[in-house]
Amino acid sequence: MIDPTLVILAAGLGRRYGGLKQLEPVGPAGATLMDYTVYDAWRAGFCRVIFVIRPEMEAVCRAELSPRYADHIPVDYVFQSLGALPAGCAVPAGRTKPWGTGHAVLAAADAVREPFAVANADDFYGTNALAAVAGFLQSEIAVTEPVFAMVSYSLRDTLAEGGTVARAVCHCTPDGWLARIEEIVGIAREGTNGHCKGPQGEPQILPGDALVSMNLWGFQPVVFEELRSGFREFLQTQGAALDAEFYLPAVIQDAIRARRARVRVLPSEDPWFGITHPEDKPHVTAAIRALVARGVYPEKLWR
Repeated sequence: MIDPTLVILAAGLGRRYGGLKQLEPVGPAGATLMDYTVYDAWRAGFCRVIFVIRPEMEAVCRAELSPRYADHIPVDYVFQSLGALPAGCAVPAGRTKPWGTGHAVLAAADAVREPFAVANADDFYGTNALAAVAGFLQSEIAVTEPVFAMVSYSLRDTLAEGGTVARAVCHCTPDGWLARIEEIVGIAREGTNGHCKGPQGEPQILPGDALVSMNLWGFQPVVFEELRSGFREFLQTQGAALDAEFYLPAVIQDAIRARRARVRVLPSEDPWFGITHPEDKPHVTAAIRALVARGVYPEKLWR
């Protein structure tokens, strides 16, 4: 049995937050959301953590992150840079925005040879969620078939307190396989539901019990083949648009449609919360303190 690796996507610019939310302290002893994800992964049996960062973040990450985990779990860094493109492709003039989550995962291709999980740096997933992904990646089906996994949450539990968010809305088969996944941007809270614009700009309500992906996945390395071919096609069709993003869910949807992979949906037993806007931080810090008070986490994670 091969212990899996955790890949954390931490290269975001944090424009809506106004800074490096990846390193924002939210725990009672100054822990970040990434710290809780790494802690849960370590307890679940993950053997290594790879942070996907921008090159200019390397010094601060090595100074702040590496010492925290040194006695617990090995840490590596890989870079998501605008110039990391297939041969013959170039960054369009004026492009400053990262290429998106699909490109971020692809940045780890040369560093990963074993089953691995993907998680966002600015999301809290929970102990059971990381344990479910670890269990899947160590199961027989995950090593004998091209089968991936995705942890799902209810939309109502993932909407921001202030501003809009993007969510990958999922449609599942009755026996728990992912049938379709669609990235929807600009979702605002409306009661317990979500409100956004439809394909033609019309108002659209998304039910609060709709399942969404918060980018907690379990993969085999074969997914990098899907990402390479998908990214090249993306660059050919959308690469000239300065704000276009190569979304990971779109790559998975193409693989499902072509029957090159299946995705097992793992419903979450944990609450989700995360930081998108500054208004989100008080809610996140309160939620962390409640978990510490219940004994789910120690006040100081890494003693």
